[in-house]
Amino acid sequence: MKKNTLKLLAAAFIMSTTAVAFQSCSDNDDDEVIITNPATGIAADPANFKGEVKSGETVTLDATKLYKLTGSVKVRAGGTLVIPAGTRIEANGGTSSYVLIEQGAKIFANGTATSPIVFTSPNPTPGSWGGVVICGKAPINSGATAVSEVGESIYGGTVANDNSGSLKFVRIEYAGAIYTGVKEFNGLSLFGVGNGTVIDNISMINGSDDGIEFFGGTVNVSNIISVANEDDAFDWTEGWNGTATNIYTKRRADNVGNRGIEADNNANNKDASPRSNPTIKNATFIGATSGESDGLKLREGTYASIDNVVLSNWTTGINVEHDQSVTYFNGQNRITKVKFDNVATKASVKATTGSPAAALLPNTYTEDATANGAGNGTATPTWAAGWAGI
Repeated sequence: MKKNTLKLLAAAFIMSTTAVAFQSCSDNDDDEVIITNPATGIAADPANFKGEVKSGETVTLDATKLYKLTGSVKVRAGGTLVIPAGTRIEANGGTSSYVLIEQGAKIFANGTATSPIVFTSPNPTPGSWGGVVICGKAPINSGATAVSEVGESIYGGTVANDNSGSLKFVRIEYAGAIYTGVKEFNGLSLFGVGNGTVIDNISMINGSDDGIEFFGGTVNVSNIISVANEDDAFDWTEGWNGTATNIYTKRRADNVGNRGIEADNNANNKDASPRSNPTIKNATFIGATSGESDGLKLREGTYASIDNVVLSNWTTGINVEHDQSVTYFNGQNRITKVKFDNVATKASVKATTGSPAAALLPNTYTEDATANGAGNGTATPTWAAGWAGI
């Protein structure tokens, strides 16, 4: 009897001092349950949310609190940040305010369609804060490893299936601050992120730079919204090899912004390995004729397979530059089922020297008037309803 009493007391003590998080493995996002005790560590003061999540530490936010991001949050290797559905985080500290997940760390930001996680700013202006940055151990082509533009964190490696956690039903607003002429914060920056990481139903709205950018890695993404960002909507470089399914992008109402896709392999070595070679499927890119008005800009040696695309309101729909990319795409039927809507020049190719390349060949792209892109042509896709903020 005495032994059983001691066991019960010990169990009660563990339950009273430990935060418990249950992450559902079901495809039904509403099944996820997170039970927490009063927040500890950097989550203890929601009005001053900043600092480090240390190795071996799990910090779980409280969805009933409003978190004020007053500086950087850095999740160190071995640390875990859990953000429950419905959590709202507000930041307006410019480049000093951002969330960084380092190599070996994890973030579980799992919202739902009815209770998304929202990163935003009380100052509704693009560039009000730095955005979300994840650094993984997947391969890149700028070296064995490199240092991220944001947070100066190491990324890259040899672990293609590296797992940095998951982001589901997350909205990122007014991010993408410009740090210097060569360092710019995007809404979501993925540095060497592996395909064990889940990136699904993510919305980047009203940012001052790119909506989402991939720096190498193998991560797969789906249901991506990138709207009203001031630079490119969807950007990759340094050898990204993943898939992107269901992408919807649109310029700002005042037409500020640049390309739908800006795609590079490596500007310093166009044949660097691993070569950028993602698969893009089911995408809508809505633009304008001002700025860098290319629906798809494929250059610097990048490869890709692109299928079921709607390109609307661009000066040039498909723009391929540099010899390696031109050779790969020109006449090779790797861009299929494209619907052009109010596009002045459907496609062009240009050599590395800047002069026109060989003539644009048949089957560089194939047209399909029934292509529906992200699912609803130029209209907002049904899968974005409610949570995406558009």
